[in-house]
Amino acid sequence: MINEQIRDKEVRLIGPDGEQLGIMSAREAMAKAQEAELDLVKIAPQAKPPVCKIIDYGKYRYELARKEKEAKKKQKTIDVKEVRLSPNIDTNDLNTKAGAARKFLTKGDRVKVTLRFRGREMAHMSSSKHVLDDFAEMLKDVAVVEKAAKVEGRSMTMFLAQKH
Repeated sequence: MINEQIRDKEVRLIGPDGEQLGIMSAREAMAKAQEAELDLVKIAPQAKPPVCKIIDYGKYRYELARKEKEAKKKQKTIDVKEVRLSPNIDTNDLNTKAGAARKFLTKGDRVKVTLRFRGREMAHMSSSKHVLDDFAEMLKDVAVVEKAAKVEGRSMTMFLAQKH
């Protein structure tokens, strides 16, 4: 809330240099802000009495936007990468897929390991779980199983996350 939008009876006022000007009516605070040719901005509405500050509102909004942008720059987004396997995968192929998953995990991403079943492979779903177990075993030095293997339709999925 700024300027005329502030309808409180009394407010705690902070001057443009950050000094405490004490508790006064909102009208008096507004007069002081106009005298300094700046805006009266409510910065802590939940306080008793609410805290208002005399500042340049445009500059204040710009500073807030800049801080928000800076915070966004520093945060890392965690992506979910997918590695697809088949029940009758060969050892070398499994090693290659494990290498790719290892690379994703070291970058800080989560890995979704999908074991896809096609045609007659559907009849042997339970005996193919060992492929996912072997995969998790190969990566146990860098990964931890976040969600255990679970059957969803024609595939079995498992999630791996980076070990801390």
